[in-house]
Amino acid sequence: MVGRLLFFFFFCGGGGWGAAPPPHDAKDQCYFLFSLTQSQLARASFPLGDMLKAEVRDYARDHGLLVADKPDSHEICFVPDGDYAAFVERRLPEGAREGAVVDAAGRLLGRHRGVHRFTVGQRKGLGVSGAVPLYVTAIDAASDTVTVGPRADLERITLTAGGVNWIEGTPRQGCPVTAQIRHHHPPAPARVWPLDGAALRLDFDHPQPAIAPGQAVVLYDGDIVLGGGWID
Repeated sequence: MVGRLLFFFFFCGGGGWGAAPPPHDAKDQCYFLFSLTQSQLARASFPLGDMLKAEVRDYARDHGLLVADKPDSHEICFVPDGDYAAFVERRLPEGAREGAVVDAAGRLLGRHRGVHRFTVGQRKGLGVSGAVPLYVTAIDAASDTVTVGPRADLERITLTAGGVNWIEGTPRQGCPVTAQIRHHHPPAPARVWPLDGAALRLDFDHPQPAIAPGQAVVLYDGDIVLGGGWID
């Protein structure tokens, strides 16, 4: 299938540099740029940002590059077999620790082989079942506890984040934005409240599913990246 480039372009406006997706943004990667600074953006150049991926492949083929027809990469390059759990386990000095799978009331539903095998919002591979489909709603790595519940338990209307970076300056309190809580999640309307200590609070217009601690939340004004941080 013909894809589009994993690149973006930068523009200069409002007295500083910012990041925005290319006009053809099927594989836009601007989500990952929220932590860049003005000095980094001022020195960045992505010459392929205005080209479709098919055009780049044609260019590479015309110039005899062997990678012109290399398949797209869909997994982490250093985990070619896709077994992320085994990759992590080989690098855990103490080995994987088993733990409890519980419901929201703390009732034991089963056991698991390590919290690294789970992510908030996960439905498959839980090792337990219920009267309704169950999802991972919380992970406590300190106690090796995985909490599961119905889909409704995943929804939250607010979040806080730390390690915040603002690309073009801190927005005003209550500024309307769209917010992306993971790479392929559609940006959702919200209001942002910058906090002291490189932090923020975000209030969504509507509840969002599977807001996962440790994921990046990235804020936009239209298609311009304002900044972002790491979900608490």
